[in-house]
Amino acid sequence: MAHVAPWKIEFVEKLVELINKYPVVGIVNINNIPAPQMQKMRANLRGKAVFIVGKNRLIKLALEKAGKENLAELAKYIDGQTGVIFTDMNAFKLTKMLDKTKTKAPAKGGEIAPEDIVVHEGETPFKPGPIISELQKVGIPAAIQKGKIVIRKDTVVVKKGEVISRDLAQVLTKLEIYPLTVGLDLRAAYEDGMVFPKDVLEVDTDKVYGDVLNAIQSAINLSVNAAFPTKVTMPIIIANAHMKALNLAVNAGVVNSETVKFILAKAYGEMLAVASKLGDGLDDELKSLISTSHVEVKSEEKKEEKEEEKKEEEEEENKEEEAISGLGALFG
Repeated sequence: MAHVAPWKIEFVEKLVELINKYPVVGIVNINNIPAPQMQKMRANLRGKAVFIVGKNRLIKLALEKAGKENLAELAKYIDGQTGVIFTDMNAFKLTKMLDKTKTKAPAKGGEIAPEDIVVHEGETPFKPGPIISELQKVGIPAAIQKGKIVIRKDTVVVKKGEVISRDLAQVLTKLEIYPLTVGLDLRAAYEDGMVFPKDVLEVDTDKVYGDVLNAIQSAINLSVNAAFPTKVTMPIIIANAHMKALNLAVNAGVVNSETVKFILAKAYGEMLAVASKLGDGLDDELKSLISTSHVEVKSEEKKEEKEEEKKEEEEEENKEEEAISGLGALFG
């Protein structure tokens, strides 16, 4: 029988113990994470999760040995440099937390640019010297002005998808431009007998929240328009019914404690309208009332016109926002 190193047995037993202790187990990709960033990420996880790095074969053995339902399926997500994370939080919260631990890191050369890398116009902290030739060598338009090296214009030094050369990587680091985002990349997580791959766990919570709000608003509108009473819509339905009843009573001339002021105001307005047609046979007081009323009506009409224009502008803006939102949803 082949001899197995004691530390390997202890490592597997420790993983099995953690698997049985925590409800959520995640497989994490740790490829190309520099030591300083790794230490910072470990510090951010302290008190929230347990993170362990080990040999892939031993991790797979622990997953099989733990014996939890479907847990061994996590093994197929183990590839390259791998870590295991154990936590009490659910798999979706774990994904969001790990995304927040990601940090910017310098390029070393040979990496693929995740996006266009731009060196912006302006002064650099460098005094005239050999550095100017290093900048020019990698295509950065540098010059000397007032005793300092400056970048003459914004320059895309590498486009998205292209390889970052070693010389450029060194220059970017000197300029304190860190083009790479590194972090603990959760490949899959196990919870409640199920394995959730990365694409399932990456949920746009802002979009989901917006969709839920829109659904609630649509449900309320449907309930109110269909006069279907619920705990939420009952006050709105009653208020709507009250306004319609009040409007009907005023137009029908039904006098009560609520309608009397509206009926009198309506009658007063109609009286002034009739009086304004009589011409010269009016006393000065009535003429003054008609004149004042006419000015107030004109002012009110202008105010209503402005409000209508503003409302139309807002509706146009809302339509544009809806169109943009629709496009955003269409293209992810």
